[in-house]
Amino acid sequence: MTVGITTSITRHPLVWGVAWSLVFGAALVVAVMLDWHGLIDWLLIGLLVLPSTIATVLVLAATPRTHFEAMSSVFSHFFVRYLALVFGLTAWGLSVVVGAAISQSIQLAAEQREDEIIGIGFDLMLVVVPLVAALLWAAFVVRCAWFLVRVRGWAEVPTADRVPEHLFASRPALRRIVVGLAHPALFAATGLVVAIAGPSAVGTLEITF
Repeated sequence: MTVGITTSITRHPLVWGVAWSLVFGAALVVAVMLDWHGLIDWLLIGLLVLPSTIATVLVLAATPRTHFEAMSSVFSHFFVRYLALVFGLTAWGLSVVVGAAISQSIQLAAEQREDEIIGIGFDLMLVVVPLVAALLWAAFVVRCAWFLVRVRGWAEVPTADRVPEHLFASRPALRRIVVGLAHPALFAATGLVVAIAGPSAVGTLEITF
């Protein structure tokens, strides 16, 4: 039975990757609905993205930068950087607006009670920092997914790709699984789930006036 499962994973790595993500995604939904401990939420999020993230890191880490320069057109080169700048500008603008809101909220909530100002500030930061981090993570995921498209394409198991031959050259079955799991759509979907679910897993903010 173990041999059969291993063979199936080798032949259809993307299908198994999607199934893995769906199982832990469903478990995450149940955990959120039943209000389980936050550590369980983070554990499920980590397990959900584990296969595609590890595979993506292995593929992109093995691919030299010269490969991307050879594959990129002038348009794609500037378009990806444009998207990165948009995400960066949005994150900066959000930090400025939220920073002003934090200052005002602390003053209003504390009502000249200096001993509570620091505590309120930390509570607000526990909400703001995860939101900004999630936005930057989303930008990182989109950029890596774009690189994956350029390196290995959209096929489940590409017959011709630009992944360096030295990546698991002596273990073709493992190479097939890694390249299959490093699918741009799978990595983008699971990565964006983290960007959406991550801030909510930190907890909700409650300030008593």
